[in-house]
Amino acid sequence: MQKCYSSADILLPDFTKTDAGKWAVVACDQFTSEPEYWQGVEAQVGDAPSTLRMILPEVYLSESEKRIPEINATMKQYLRDILVCHRDSMIYVERTQSDGSVRRGVVMAVDLESYDYTRGAGSLIRATEATVVERIPPRVAIRRGADIELPHVMLLIDDPEKTVIEPLANGCHGEAAYNTELMMGGGHINGRFLSKDEQNKLSSALDTLITPEQMKARYGDSALAPLLFAVGDGNHSLASAKAAYDEIKAAIGADAAATHPARFALAEIVNIHDSALKFEPIYRVMFGVDPEDVLASLNSYLSALDGRAGEQKMTYIIKDRTGEITVPHPVRQLTVGTLQDFIDGYIKTHPAAEVDYIHGDSSIRALSAKVGAIGFTFSGMSKSELFRTVIFDGALPRKTFSMGHAEDKRYYLECRKITI
Repeated sequence: MQKCYSSADILLPDFTKTDAGKWAVVACDQFTSEPEYWQGVEAQVGDAPSTLRMILPEVYLSESEKRIPEINATMKQYLRDILVCHRDSMIYVERTQSDGSVRRGVVMAVDLESYDYTRGAGSLIRATEATVVERIPPRVAIRRGADIELPHVMLLIDDPEKTVIEPLANGCHGEAAYNTELMMGGGHINGRFLSKDEQNKLSSALDTLITPEQMKARYGDSALAPLLFAVGDGNHSLASAKAAYDEIKAAIGADAAATHPARFALAEIVNIHDSALKFEPIYRVMFGVDPEDVLASLNSYLSALDGRAGEQKMTYIIKDRTGEITVPHPVRQLTVGTLQDFIDGYIKTHPAAEVDYIHGDSSIRALSAKVGAIGFTFSGMSKSELFRTVIFDGALPRKTFSMGHAEDKRYYLECRKITI
């Protein structure tokens, strides 16, 4: 079977000359309803070189026309003046999270030819949640003129015996890539380059995970299409990279595209069984609505359901008032799927209504206190259910789960050139 991953020519600044703490900023799809967070990032970065200058935080998507040319110009400048290429590299990462736990991963390239985000796909790399195709074009527009990619994608492996990444915790003594505190409560990150021997051992362990014997042991059927990487974070980012590569392939032909750098994307690989990796639900807040009408419509919708899934519960938040809602006969297996079906239908008939996807109790309570807003919280799924669910049922409803708090998401550090 052809490998769906490889080492990469990773670009990093010389951190003896560039402040790593100002260089690294959190993933662009975080704090999308909190511009004050990004204003704080701006204040900390100042005039220093920073990945902030090469990304478009989604809170500013409405300013894309102005910002994208500035981003592209900065990429060219950084390629010329700031970034240093580390060829054929993989980076072992230890991320100290906001709760003090340490999450371990490896940054490498993955082959977009082996990625398919459609529901029921049998590819080696698959989406875990439904992909909203309407969200892809604006992200492709950002990537289309970009010379550089910066990864916030996190891919998961199902390695209960901890054979792939964990052995590096005590044995990785390669050259330092970075070692810094992360701004705005992001904890600490330490990265080291893997030696060629370590890369080879990691590759062998990854390949073993998808042998028929391992598929039989973990999922009960050796004939199942093997799933090596399940997207944990950044599905729309990876889907956009795929769409941008498909554009290039259509333009230059499959033969030329086979070796084009845009065929690959950087990502961090993390074991779903890493004890520091916590699955948390992604809550919903609706804006531009009459909260009482939403509640009445939701109760009417739920009372009409006649499914066979187990009873579900969710909590609504309106200003400083909360209440519990029971779903006696849901059709969907997960509470988030039940709620999302309702929200999708409600928004179609209420043009002023919007929804945002929120990580963390404090954020959803603050946002739900606004005029014309209502928030919903609920219990999340167990992370041990993820691979089996994706293999047998396909992708979950979009924004089903989050891996930890917003502050613990990937920070942009590594870069890779995606143009010839």
